[in-house]
Amino acid sequence: MNINQLKNQHLWWRAGFGPPVNRVKELSKQKPEAVFHSILKASERKPVLFDVADPHIRELVSQPMSMGKWQGIKPEEKQMIRKQSVHDIAKLNIRWLDEMTTSDAQLLEKMSLFWHGHFASKTVNILYDQALINVIRENAMGNFRDLLLNVSKSASMIQFLNNNQNRKSHPNENFARELMELFTIGRGNYTETDVKESARAFTGWGASIQGGFDFRPRQHDDGIKTFFGKTGNFSGEDILEILLAQKQTAVFITRKIYRFFVNDIPDEEKVNVLATQFFESGYDIRSLMISIFSSSWFYDQKNIGSQIKSPVLWLVGLRRQLPMEIQNPMVQIVLERLLGQVLFSPPNVAGWPGAKHWIDSSSLMLRMRLPQIVYKSDIISSRPKDDDDVMMGMRDQVLAKNIKKLMNLGTQFFQAKILWEEYMNNFDETQDTAVYAAIRDLLLQRVTPMNENDMLRYIDETDREKRIESISIRLMGTPEYQLC
Repeated sequence: MNINQLKNQHLWWRAGFGPPVNRVKELSKQKPEAVFHSILKASERKPVLFDVADPHIRELVSQPMSMGKWQGIKPEEKQMIRKQSVHDIAKLNIRWLDEMTTSDAQLLEKMSLFWHGHFASKTVNILYDQALINVIRENAMGNFRDLLLNVSKSASMIQFLNNNQNRKSHPNENFARELMELFTIGRGNYTETDVKESARAFTGWGASIQGGFDFRPRQHDDGIKTFFGKTGNFSGEDILEILLAQKQTAVFITRKIYRFFVNDIPDEEKVNVLATQFFESGYDIRSLMISIFSSSWFYDQKNIGSQIKSPVLWLVGLRRQLPMEIQNPMVQIVLERLLGQVLFSPPNVAGWPGAKHWIDSSSLMLRMRLPQIVYKSDIISSRPKDDDDVMMGMRDQVLAKNIKKLMNLGTQFFQAKILWEEYMNNFDETQDTAVYAAIRDLLLQRVTPMNENDMLRYIDETDREKRIESISIRLMGTPEYQLC
């Protein structure tokens, strides 16, 4: 593997979900600067917004309706809406997986995945969840100020963090606390007084049934508040601006981005330099990402092959490197649960912890078996952990049972047709004696010493095509393939 191929492969995995199979030959020929420029340019186009919500749900809530009127809907109608929402959120999940797999806007989608975990929310309302991911994808590469404001006013976040119950007479501190601890400045950089005073500023912020922002002036506390040493009749928007004026917010966000895109162990000196640039740019996300991916240290050996692929990154990367037509796409949601990362269903408001938490004994074994399962259209027989952290307190509720039924837990076939011809084109100029090394260099970033004879012991030698297929599947089932 030459230096350009190594750098470009690293770049594709960190700025996206792995190199697409039809561009692999470019990895050794193009300079990393040119590859990043093409990735960046493709991600500057406005994304096509997702719309998978059932028309009946849209029709039902299309007329102005208050929360009080919603309570008057018949129980069986509410049950139907909830059940349909669960089904539609599964469709939204698959729709986004397909977009990550096929889109040229890799950095945009990878950045959206980061923000999806940062602004973790779960409502089991398709209109709310769909609107939030569209807000995130529209602003993922824009300005953090706009992203923060729009997410804070989203129906999904307002409902998830109980701000519909935040009223002048009875302030609810949930959103205000998580806003500081998880979304902006970080734990230890604010006081309990800051939480209480900012919660008063967000009184009256609510969500409509249709999924829009609904400010309720009669429920808003318009009294004087003191927050971060400033005193005034602050609104929710004022609180956000005060938080953005703290450089610690830029440091907190930059550190999380560094851990997600560069290395799980942050280099604090580099984080501080990047955070200063981010803060002085007025929170320009695009500029921050250019600074990261254009830095020479991004390609330091310690950063290459140093991260465990998240379940979504692993699944999408597998599909990008090994093109396939999945006949039962919903099986991917079962895999997400088995591996510990279900889109639109974070374990809690802090999102997925990532890093070494992605791997345990059962999930590692499944990852190593799954390429063979896909290859043979075999059975997935593992069962996801049924704990209340994953189910977010709803384990015994009807809604959780509906989710289980939808996913049809138990044994399932992964029915997929691998499009080998496109993959084989990567090796049409490779001599037979060099095939193993070529496949290894394509699939593994950090090549640790492997006994080639042991790896090739069970390879199908029927013909050249079968040899390439079986080598590829075996390498995808190694521990090294879990890293990027």
